Amino acid sequence: MRTHLHGMMALALLAFLAAGARAQGQGGGMLCRATVLDGDTVPFFQLQEVTVRANHALLTAEEIRKNQRLISNIKKMLPYAKEGKRRMEILERQCARLRPRQRKALIKQAEKDLLADYTEELKNCTISQGKVLLKLVDRETGQTSYMIVDELRGKVRAGFYQAFARIFGYNMKERYDPLRNAQDDLMERICLSVEQGRL
Repeated sequence: MRTHLHGMMALALLAFLAAGARAQGQGGGMLCRATVLDGDTVPFFQLQEVTVRANHALLTAEEIRKNQRLISNIKKMLPYAKEGKRRMEILERQCARLRPRQRKALIKQAEKDLLADYTEELKNCTISQGKVLLKLVDRETGQTSYMIVDELRGKVRAGFYQAFARIFGYNMKERYDPLRNAQDDLMERICLSVEQGRL
């Protein structure tokens, strides 16, 4: 069971890392809107709307006491999500200059490096930590692990991974939605508290 568990954890990280290639066009660049400011062409990106709430990061002493396990899991898994985001950004920059075949080889090597770096650590993770990681992947990318695998590897592969994940209690399609889901709201408040050094 541990082998399958760390495999699912690695899958979440690999899906996250591989997301760096999803926005790349066939020519090796990224197509986007741009505007000219003072003679320089500046890319223009439409960002998702963000709702800012006062005291969003504050947790009560009672919430901290009742949610020690979740806090611990988030503190353990958040660095993986942050590292995945960092590697994804590096991979995006590298892929932008490559042809499709070279890009595919680079992504494959990045996946091998990721497994070499994290397989041993992931062997000790629990199912609840894996669920937290899947949510954090969505938090960082705006896409579920299922969506990322579907986009990169196709519906059949994504469906296979989802079916395998369900055996161990994972749902790669589950969204991270702090505005509509009380548990995700709690997770977000914990994440923000951790990021701000309050926990």
